[in-house]
Amino acid sequence: MPLTPLNATKSGYQLCVRLTTTAAALATQEMNLKSAKSITLANKVQKLLMLSTHRRLLLPKLLHIAPDLGLLPNFQSRLCNDYPDKFRIVDTSYGRALELVSWDQDLACTLPSPDMNPHGLIVDRPLKFKHLRLRKGLNLKRRHRDFLIKFGELPSVCPYNTSIEELARASLEAEKRACALVREVLSMMVEKRTLMDHLTHFRKEFGLPNKLRSMILRHPELFYVSLKGLRNSVMLVEYFDDKGVLLEKDETLVIKEQFMELIREGKRMRREKRKNRIYGNYIDQNDSGIDDEHDEHYDDYDEDDGFENLFESGDSDFEYLFDDERFELGDHWNNGELWTADASSSLTPW
Repeated sequence: MPLTPLNATKSGYQLCVRLTTTAAALATQEMNLKSAKSITLANKVQKLLMLSTHRRLLLPKLLHIAPDLGLLPNFQSRLCNDYPDKFRIVDTSYGRALELVSWDQDLACTLPSPDMNPHGLIVDRPLKFKHLRLRKGLNLKRRHRDFLIKFGELPSVCPYNTSIEELARASLEAEKRACALVREVLSMMVEKRTLMDHLTHFRKEFGLPNKLRSMILRHPELFYVSLKGLRNSVMLVEYFDDKGVLLEKDETLVIKEQFMELIREGKRMRREKRKNRIYGNYIDQNDSGIDDEHDEHYDDYDEDDGFENLFESGDSDFEYLFDDERFELGDHWNNGELWTADASSSLTPW
């Protein structure tokens, strides 16, 4: 007897989708891992509140970056209530918000400044001219390169202890704080990247400049912007190698890759099913034509599901013009693939 879906509203036959046994096991493993790392996730939320200007963030805005941070979908009812000593939910004129309760000085530590000096030099004496370490294939104008060298020599500004009101608007110190703040936010992400829109949502809360995208593009030594699609992504360069591969992967990201492997397994299952339809020299032309059409569609995603060659842009130069702020960046992100498997697992949906 087929199982009845938990959310079924009508009696009789209903088409439903369930996770396979392997996918359900991975989903359970992911939930258990996030539950075990609840203190780490709570520290992330606390650091975000410490970075905010008024020490509070609207819950609807936090929902935008919750998946990137690795938070559970029910973090409002679970995480917020489990740590009343860190933050609490309050009602504001703009809606419900999360407010900081206590300041943790141990968390108010910024990331160390990235090493901008070139490695692998043959000479052991100090360089006669100042150099700037950039990723392979990135070419900058002399004026832009000199600006980045001068910017890197400025003293660091801690975004936790320095508010935007203490700095002059459109100053290099304010830009130094904004870059440090964006680095802190991106370092909390599971994949060390997020959408540009997610950052602009918190522009007022974090005291970021109005032209946030232009500022991020002005610092290719710190950030990489992907122009794939209509919504650009921002990546923290120091966490990736020259090919765009993460140097250290989070445990939740490893489980996500296992999910992607199940998706690729679905394509292999589809091909095997197509081969089984062939009996001797006879081929069902109608079914074969449909399968060919679908296989040609799926072949577009077959070459690469990772982020290889993400930073390579040898043919196109990165241009920065101080007058009109025109930039040219390569397009490197690849598409993924998605499928749902027909499973008869008796596990209940999570």
